[in-house]
Amino acid sequence: MTMKQLKVILQGNEVGCLEQGADGRIAFSYKPEWLANSEARPLSQSLPLQSQSFNERECISFFGGLLPEEHNREVIARNLGITARNDFALLKEIGGECAGSVTLIPVEANPEPESNRYEAISESDLIRILDQLPQRPLLAGKSEIRLSLAGAQNKVALKLDASGYAIPLHEAPSTHILKPEIERFPGLVENEAYCLQLAAEVGLTTCKAEAKQFGPHKCLLVQRYDRIQQDAKIHRLHQEDFCQALGIPSRTKYQTEGGPGLSECFQLIRKVSANPARDLLQLSNAVLFNYLIGNNDAHGKNFSLLYSAPSETYSTRLAPFYDLICTACYPELSAKMAMKIGKSYLPSELRIRDWDLYWEAIGFSATQARRQALQFIDRLNDACQTPQNETQTKVQQVISDHSMSLRSILSSDRILH
Repeated sequence: MTMKQLKVILQGNEVGCLEQGADGRIAFSYKPEWLANSEARPLSQSLPLQSQSFNERECISFFGGLLPEEHNREVIARNLGITARNDFALLKEIGGECAGSVTLIPVEANPEPESNRYEAISESDLIRILDQLPQRPLLAGKSEIRLSLAGAQNKVALKLDASGYAIPLHEAPSTHILKPEIERFPGLVENEAYCLQLAAEVGLTTCKAEAKQFGPHKCLLVQRYDRIQQDAKIHRLHQEDFCQALGIPSRTKYQTEGGPGLSECFQLIRKVSANPARDLLQLSNAVLFNYLIGNNDAHGKNFSLLYSAPSETYSTRLAPFYDLICTACYPELSAKMAMKIGKSYLPSELRIRDWDLYWEAIGFSATQARRQALQFIDRLNDACQTPQNETQTKVQQVISDHSMSLRSILSSDRILH
């Protein structure tokens, strides 16, 4: 069987080759020309620049991490007539527009003529797309569309500008992600929009998003932080989630399954951030925020690194936060946190020893961290104005309960002195 190959494009440069052998296993190697380039950048923290190739175990976390997960992966594979476990085949079909600045194309293809093609759509077109999305996730299988987004939730990538909405074709970049509400979780769009709003008000850097209605579909329209527009052109910024950066496959993204814990996340930021002091504080505040709003699904793929533009000096920063949701509003979802604090996965069982163990593990002063946590609680409660709907009322009740619990264990004289 002939070796199958895909060109790997990073910010417009062909940097390497993804191969699939006769045994079905994949491997990745950088091109010698890219390694010799003085401006060469790695694809991932887990794939440093080197002449030796990376075997499947070494590269599957990054490349597999570009693909959708769970049920959507199964549906997409059926629509395309391929095996859901075949990452290479999926990337060949839908790897044209991915998270970050990565594009994968067949070796015989030339991306340039197709790199800026779009299909303009009306709002009625968009409603029809949303109607069909459960049966055609990411529009996979539709001619000329090669979109891939990680995660299990239905979504679609779009270009949005003054002329309206458009679907990117081939390898054209998008600017926004549209996430329709999941029917079994009513109020999810309002939930996420509100949590993102609160996060921004307490000083967290977040993606920009707004709730929208398209016919019967409530949606969250998210502006991509890994895309910038300059000179009327859309440019990709590279990014990767913490699982990709740490070499952890998406299927084990939860800590109980082998995914990263909070200690590994903070170690990663200390190692790679161009401004670790600010990013470490942002990350610690995000952990606290997720606890306070009852976001128990903050796993390793819900935190990311963002890389500088090609025109800038190479640097790495903590990416804006996304997927901030009060999962505690939905009793059918797990009450266990994706990453434990101290020794506990359950918010209701957290005690001061767990917070102290957590702060010790991430290298923070417990005394200072406690004071900062109390100040953060005050800021968040101040941001909670009169709720505008039932969803906001539920979120605020969770915040109130968790704030009272944490304030109680952090405020005793024994702790502060």
